[in-house]
Amino acid sequence: AKGYGYADLEARIPVDADRTLFFIGSDGKLFTWTAVMQLVEQGKLDLHADVNTYLDFTIPAAFDKPITLDHLMTHTAGFEDEYNSLMAGSEAALLPLREHLVRHMPSRVYPPGAVMAYSNYGTALAGYIVERVSGLPFEQYLTEHLLQPLGMTHSFAGNAPPPELAAAISKGYTYQNGEYIASDFEWTAAVPCAPLRTTATDISRFMLAHLADGCVDGACILRPDSVD
Repeated sequence: AKGYGYADLEARIPVDADRTLFFIGSDGKLFTWTAVMQLVEQGKLDLHADVNTYLDFTIPAAFDKPITLDHLMTHTAGFEDEYNSLMAGSEAALLPLREHLVRHMPSRVYPPGAVMAYSNYGTALAGYIVERVSGLPFEQYLTEHLLQPLGMTHSFAGNAPPPELAAAISKGYTYQNGEYIASDFEWTAAVPCAPLRTTATDISRFMLAHLADGCVDGACILRPDSVD
């Protein structure tokens, strides 16, 4: 593991593979799906049940076929997808997950199972189901059931950096008029779509668990059959 470049250009702080946190965007969806599979293992979720079974609002009927978690996990639920509602411009603009899902519910444009169409909304919906079934806020669930067991001590879920990690988050930059301009913290409106900030060595522990029957250093997050 090695760090490349700078986490902060102005302060000349180099990237440290063990300590510099990056926003990994949609790679974090894998944590949402792993959380779903943990609850499937416990018998609390059925991959083939109508998702409305687990919700406190309703996904409207269409195509004479319900949407299931299997559809959400394979991006075949048939939702129209749009990016504009995924990120928020400020912390003040963030909505609770349920309110976000109700307010920004997309149209159903394909029959479930018929077309693979990438869906951030579908992933957010699955994260809310994790919340509902586990009884824990989504960020807390990931922390207690994935980050902590895997020893990912330099990672966090959600939009609230722990004080001890805030200074270690790499700045993002855009290139404008010949210079690099630091961008603000990226506020994720639908957290389960892109829930994590993590380091290179922390994320490797998650990767190794999935490559080794669900376990790393004696800590297991899934059964081997779930990993398969």
